[in-house]
Amino acid sequence: MAGVLDGIRVLDFGRFIAGPFAATILGDLGADVIRIERIDGGEDRWTVPVTTDGQGALFLQVGRNKKSVTLNPMKDEGREIMNNLIKTADIVVANLPPETRKQMGLDYPALKAIKSDLIVSTVTCFGSGGPFSDRVGFDGLAQAMSGAMYMTGPEGQPTRNSSPYVDFCTGSLLSMATLAALRHRDLTGEGQELEGSLLKTAITIANSTLIEQDQLNLDRVASHNRAQTAAPSDTFYTADGMILVSVIGNFQFARWAKLVGRPELTDDPRFQNDETRGNHRNEICGVMADWCSSKKTDDVLVALSDLKIPGAPVLSPQQAIDHPHVKALGFLENISYPTAIKDIPISNFPISMTASPGVISHRAPELGEHTDEILLELGYSESEITQLHASRVV
Repeated sequence: MAGVLDGIRVLDFGRFIAGPFAATILGDLGADVIRIERIDGGEDRWTVPVTTDGQGALFLQVGRNKKSVTLNPMKDEGREIMNNLIKTADIVVANLPPETRKQMGLDYPALKAIKSDLIVSTVTCFGSGGPFSDRVGFDGLAQAMSGAMYMTGPEGQPTRNSSPYVDFCTGSLLSMATLAALRHRDLTGEGQELEGSLLKTAITIANSTLIEQDQLNLDRVASHNRAQTAAPSDTFYTADGMILVSVIGNFQFARWAKLVGRPELTDDPRFQNDETRGNHRNEICGVMADWCSSKKTDDVLVALSDLKIPGAPVLSPQQAIDHPHVKALGFLENISYPTAIKDIPISNFPISMTASPGVISHRAPELGEHTDEILLELGYSESEITQLHASRVV
């Protein structure tokens, strides 16, 4: 079945996560996505190598549903090929530094001159308009500057989240904005330039914390996994593992207090709402820790679930892969790759859709796997393609 974006062509000049993941989502929805990369491959192709020839785990995830064309656009012949490709495209994704984009001819004025209705989706770390705008950066820098890193981890030890959530959220938001830009083009015939920002995304996620600080000047500090505005909300050791529990609201708190054999806690004036319970979180979490310590994880989680109290096991990466619920979801799709020692568990399109679902239609491409195919489509002869390879234009 053709995807909802069938007939839309995307050129992905992005690197690492945010831009490439935006293109990945468009590919999941049926767009023809062509990854343009260096002759020897972009750095992100080789990050966290897991295959026999060094292909990286990140690339294998965000490279799905894409073709690969190697190209050196800094050579005249390469620039001509790039411009010819742009004429066939609807969307260009490029999360490269602004100066690099300009040098490569990927700045919006240059692209608009080639194809006036083109949609150009870009990502920067810090966003335009400030003193950091020309600086390069990754996910962790946005976590650091948003206040989120300061509030994560033990007090006095600001901790970066090991999963690059800012990158993936930025890519998701950029894909949403790109779809809106496509709709605008359908209505008006106009293309446009979009700019996502890792820092703007991180601040969006942390905004409620910033609002509280601005309005109340509480100067909160990190408290590791222990929530400050409700209790018990923390990680707790069981007899055979660890769980995360979040008790929020008076009804959940009353059910929890009865479960742990302390129903009188609901009458304690210190524990009358989430805010006051958060202020006395250490005492409340101590009760939960004692109750959990002698019980098995599964028994605790069943007891919590029966009372509609949120709880889940804290899993290692291997435990996450093996967990029966994760397996039952069918969300991790085992995909073969020519140089992988076994099938690779790739996350599928994350939103279920009844009429136009996103799907993994093909694995991530090998380096330059589709170069000749695309050049033939553009009208280059086989002898010309051979010469382009020999001169390392492609």
